[in-house]
Amino acid sequence: MHTDLTSRRRLLAGIAGATTAGLAGCGGIPGDGSDGGDGAADVSIPSLSSFRGSGTLAEGRPAPEGTSIEDLPDLTGSLNLYIGGGEGGIYFRFVEMLQEIYPEFQVFASSAPSSSLAQTIVEEVGAGAPQADVFWSIDASSLGFVADNDAYESLPADAVDPVPEPFRGADNAWVGVAGRARSVPYNTEQLSGSDIPDAVQEFPATDALQGSMGWAPTYGAFKSFVTAMRLLRGADATREWLVSMRESGIERYPNEYVVSQQVADGTLAAGFANHYYAMRVRNQRPDAPIDLAFTAGDAGALVNVAGALQIAGTEKDDLVANFVRHLLSAEAQEFFTTVSFAYPMIPGVQPVGGLPTIDELDPPDIDLAALSDLEPTLELMREAGVLG
Repeated sequence: MHTDLTSRRRLLAGIAGATTAGLAGCGGIPGDGSDGGDGAADVSIPSLSSFRGSGTLAEGRPAPEGTSIEDLPDLTGSLNLYIGGGEGGIYFRFVEMLQEIYPEFQVFASSAPSSSLAQTIVEEVGAGAPQADVFWSIDASSLGFVADNDAYESLPADAVDPVPEPFRGADNAWVGVAGRARSVPYNTEQLSGSDIPDAVQEFPATDALQGSMGWAPTYGAFKSFVTAMRLLRGADATREWLVSMRESGIERYPNEYVVSQQVADGTLAAGFANHYYAMRVRNQRPDAPIDLAFTAGDAGALVNVAGALQIAGTEKDDLVANFVRHLLSAEAQEFFTTVSFAYPMIPGVQPVGGLPTIDELDPPDIDLAALSDLEPTLELMREAGVLG
C-alpha cells in the first residue's frame, strides 16, 4: 500500500532561483561559509536561491524573515516518516535537501493517501507497535483523526509557537507547515472582482455566474470545503446549496487544476479551487487572464493546512522537534511558498503572486481537525446528486 520514497533522495541545490540574497535577520548568508547555530564543519547550508522555486512568481521576492536553518541544531540520526501522497511529493523534496545538508541525518519515508496513513497510525499505536516517528499529512482532517484517537505526542511549545494558533492542533498535537486557501479563480476578460459575491451562499443566484462555473466535487479539497459548510450552516442548507449550484449549470471536472486551466482559457468564467492552482497556471502562463477572489468568513474562505504530528510511542522526541523546527525555518517556508505556491505558516515570509497575506484573509472560525468527519458530507453530496 505504501510507496517507499527513500530511493528518491537526491541533491536539489540546482533548483533555479531569482536571487542569492541572504536571509533577513540571520547572522550570515546561507552557504557563505559562516558557522551558524551549532553547525559542524561538514555541514554546508545552500544559498537561498537553492531553496527558492523558479518562474515569474519567484522573481523579485524579499528575503524571508524567520529562524534560519543556520540557527538550528544539526539534524542527526534517522526518522521514520509517513508522508501523505499528492502534494507530499513536493514536500519530500525538502526532506531530501535536509539529508544532503546533514550527512548524519537519514529519513526512511513511506507514502500513501493521508487518510490511509492516519488509519494505519491509529491501528499501529493501538496495537502498541508504531512503525513511524512523524506523520506529515497534506490536510488537517487526517491529523485530527490521529489526534482524536490519542495516537500522538504533543510537540514542544517553542517548536510550534511561530505558527498562528488556528493552524495548530489542540494540545500542540500537530502544527501546520503549509497552507492552502479556498478561492474563486475567475477570468479577467469576462468578469471583474466585483462580480464575485463575498458570500459563497450567494453564488447560485448570481446572474453573472449562471452556467459559467466549474468545480471538482470528487476532489478531496472540495469535500473538505463542503464539510466546513455543513459544520457551519448545517446539513439542510448545505444540501440546498449543492442542489442549487448543480441546477445553475455548473460544469464538473476531475480536479481543480483543470478547473483553473479552463478559467484561464476562457471556457469557464469562474470556478472553485484551492488558490495554488491558479498560481501554477500564472507561473506557466504569466499573461493568462486569471485572478483570484476570496469570500469572507464562510466555508468558501476555508484555509486548510499540511502539517506534521509526532506519533505516539516514538523514542526520538528531540529529533522530531528539531525536524519540525526545520520545517518552519525561513528556508523551508520559502521553499513551500515558491515551489508548491502554498501559504507560508510563519510571519515574515510573503505569499507569491500578490496574494493577500494569510492574516488578510477571513477564514471561518472552525476547528480544522473537525474536517475529519467526512462520511456525513459524502452522504449529503450523494443526496444532492453531486456524487455518484
